[in-house]
Order: sequence, then C-alpha cells, then structure tokens
Amino acid sequence: MHGPAGRSLGLVVALVVLVLIGLVTSGDRFTSSENMLVILRHASIIGVLSIGVTFVITAGGIDLSVGSVLGLTSVVGSLTAVQAAASESTWLLMVVVSLLVGAVAGLINGVIIAYGNVVAFIATLATLVAARGLAEIISERRTLLVTNTGFTKFMRADFLGVPVLVWIFALAAAAGWFLLNRTTFGRRTVAIGGNLEASRLAGIKVKRHIVSLYVLVGIAAGVAGLMMMGRTTSGTSTHGYLYELDAIAAVVVGGTLLVGGRGTIMGTVLGVLIFSTLTNVFTQNNMDTSVQALAKGAIIVLAVLLQQRFASGKMRRAKKQPLKA
Repeated sequence: MHGPAGRSLGLVVALVVLVLIGLVTSGDRFTSSENMLVILRHASIIGVLSIGVTFVITAGGIDLSVGSVLGLTSVVGSLTAVQAAASESTWLLMVVVSLLVGAVAGLINGVIIAYGNVVAFIATLATLVAARGLAEIISERRTLLVTNTGFTKFMRADFLGVPVLVWIFALAAAAGWFLLNRTTFGRRTVAIGGNLEASRLAGIKVKRHIVSLYVLVGIAAGVAGLMMMGRTTSGTSTHGYLYELDAIAAVVVGGTLLVGGRGTIMGTVLGVLIFSTLTNVFTQNNMDTSVQALAKGAIIVLAVLLQQRFASGKMRRAKKQPLKA
C-alpha cells in the first residue's frame, strides 16, 4: 500500500508493536486506563508543539525556537502582575498574554526569515538563545508559581474522564488537520514547500505566508506553554528545554518531509504517540534514559533514511514519465 494511507498504517503498526512490548514486559499495569492517560498526558504538550512545527516543515522551513518560546510564555504568563490582573478580571487574561508572547516571537522569526532573507535554521537558532535568555532575565532564574485557582482548576480538570490537556491536544490536531488538508492556507503551505519560486509565480504571496506560518507555530508554543503551566503550576525558563528536538523528531517520524512539500498531521500525532509510548515502556521497566535516547535516535535515523528513499524513488518515477504535448 502506497501513499498517505500506507505510511499511516506503518506508523499504526509500529505503535501497536510498542504497546505489545509494553504489555509483555509490564503486564496489565501497562494497559491500564490510568497508564494510557499518562501516555496521552505526556504526549499532549509535545503534540501541540509538533502540530505547529508540521506546518513550518511542510513549507520547507524549520523552527528550533519553539521549546524556548514555550518557556518564555510560561514565565510571562506566570508573572505576579499578570496573575494579579487576571484575579481582578478573568484567568483568560493569562491565556491571552501567553498566546500574544508566542505570536510575537513567531512574528519576529517570520519577518527575519521572509523579509530579512536569513536562513530559517540560523534565525530560529538565534531566537532559541534569545527567548531562553529573556525568560531567565524576567524570572530572575526563579520558578514562578501559578496561584490563580481558576486557571489551575481548569487545566487540571477532567472531561468525560479524560484530562483537559489531552482534549486540547485533540482539538489542536483536528484544527491542524482541517487547516492543512481542507483550506487554501494548507494548499499554499504544501505548494511553497514543493517549489517556492513556482508558488511565487502562481501569485501566492510567499513572504506573507511564511510569516503567518511562524506566527502559527508561535501560537502553538504559547498554547503548549499554558499547558505546561497548568500541569506543573509553575512558570520557569527551563520549561520546554530541548522540546524543539522532540517536536521535529515526531514530525519527521510521522512522515512530513524535511525538505518540504508534504505534510501530515495524522502522521505527526502518531509520531508523538510512538515516542510517548516508547518513553512509558522504558519508564515502566526502569530502563536507563541513555538507552531510551539511543532508541529514539535510531528511530529518527531510520525515518530520515526512509524519507530519502521515498524522495529518490519519486524523482526516478518522474524522470520515467513521458512529457505531455
């Protein structure tokens, strides 16, 4: 089976194999509803980040700053002044402030990349360092406690027996799938990743679209920052450390091409679940985190090799096709 369905099926099979390994090594404890919710809760924050990163990579870009932006949004959202203002009005003010911080960070990235013609890798690497440093300055390297009970109560609540964090991940995945697969915005994203110059000649405002993509991933980082605040009831500059690597890994393993031109939200969700399940299997069996990192690295390398094989095969098929008059 070829195409998106075949790739998704392969990811589902890989996920099922991991579940079976967990069942064999840990027994019913692994497949208990409590442990399944632990896996989903662990996947939720990285999942929201990964959905935003999927759009950027589909367009042929990259964002190394999402983890640091997550930390920055958690710090700003946890500031005493922000929480005091939220207590006098509504805890949704914390949400708005955090999302604005993420959007502004994404806007800066997008403008530098699209209009400053700076390579995305360099621009977002600079933002990675700057956002983490700014978070340290604002927080004075301290952990800021979230004391707004309305915010923490909502973020730690369950709905139909499922944590709110998991529902947020599910809603983000559904919105991301619809945006990428059923809208002009998504089609333009794929087109830019496939051939930027052809997209420009076709009338797509490429620079403006690239900026909007980085604003989108910045907002995703803001949402993830809020989720982290809710889960830990704190904001700190260390939140989101190296999360950008986990997000990119999940996107690549899910089947989105690093060179752009093809993206899949469903694949990204499955990629996140694979890594979250893998982590849980190692934790259940008290295995060394170094071995876990080694296994993750092997999975990423395998995914990239498969991508290269797919890309080269696609090029060979294109060359064999006769030119149409």
